[in-house]
Amino acid sequence: MPDTLLLAVVTPEQTALETKAEFVALPLFDGEIGIAPNHSPLIGRLGYGEMRIKAGGSTLTYYIDGGFVQVADNVVAVLTNRAVPAKNLDATAAEGQLGAALQRPANTPELLEIRDRLISQARAQLRTARRARL
Repeated sequence: MPDTLLLAVVTPEQTALETKAEFVALPLFDGEIGIAPNHSPLIGRLGYGEMRIKAGGSTLTYYIDGGFVQVADNVVAVLTNRAVPAKNLDATAAEGQLGAALQRPANTPELLEIRDRLISQARAQLRTARRARL
C-alpha cells in the first residue's frame, strides 16, 4: 500500500505544483475535504480558500481560486484558475479588493452573483494570507 499521494495543481497557464504528499486538505464549495493515501475516487467542485499539503514533516499552504479536484489511484489532480503560495499573498491588497467588492452595485441578479463571488474570493485570500503570517 502506498503511503503517499501524487498531487498535481494545474492552472490555465501552467502546472503550478507537482509533488508527493502524505495528506492534502482542499476547500470545496461547501466545506473542506481531507485526502489521505488510498482515498476513494471522487470528483469535487472547489471553492476559494486554503490548500494545505503535508509532506516530509512540513506543511505547504496555497490559495486556491475555485476549480475542480479529481482523486483516483492515489493521484490528486487540482484544476484551478489560480494557485498562489500563501506566503506570496498580500493581505493589504486583499483588503482593498474586499472593500472594492463590497462597494460594487448589485441591482440585478447577475451583478449580485459577480459581487458575491468577488467578496468570497477576497475574504478567502485575506484569511489565507493572515494564516500564513501566523
